[in-house]
Amino acid sequence: MNPTDSLALLQEFFREKAALFYRHQAGAERVSAYDSNNAYQYVLAREDTHLDWLRSAIVEAGGVAADAATEVTLPGGGSADAARAVADDDARTAGEFLVRWRPRVAAMTQARDRKLLELVLGEVAEHQRFFAQAAVGSTDLLGRRPESTGTGGGVLPRRWVE
Repeated sequence: MNPTDSLALLQEFFREKAALFYRHQAGAERVSAYDSNNAYQYVLAREDTHLDWLRSAIVEAGGVAADAATEVTLPGGGSADAARAVADDDARTAGEFLVRWRPRVAAMTQARDRKLLELVLGEVAEHQRFFAQAAVGSTDLLGRRPESTGTGGGVLPRRWVE
């Protein structure tokens, strides 16, 4: 793989990863269950880091990291049903991302960029598991709390409230 092809692959990967990030931001607004929302916040923090790494790799290769304009469409339904549908759909889209990108990343000849993308793919697989667990209502996505403590009933629908 020549440097031009490698840069194009990094840019395409970045655009798709950025689209997933924006989708997960929108999903976090729908997923109000405390444990599931915490998992979404964890995923968003990791994805933000992934995008920073990818931007740096693209700039070092002489390119520009540009987000593709994307409109986020989420599954509908009532509150609890919508949250489950969003998490289930996020698990599905993460799986599709992995299927699409694993062979392409494995074919990369530049070891540093390949290792970077392999790391991101490994974390996408972890995120896929979080989403699948959230879709079935698991409450121990990021760990377990003592039985005597509660969550207060959920989270606010927006990340920042002014």
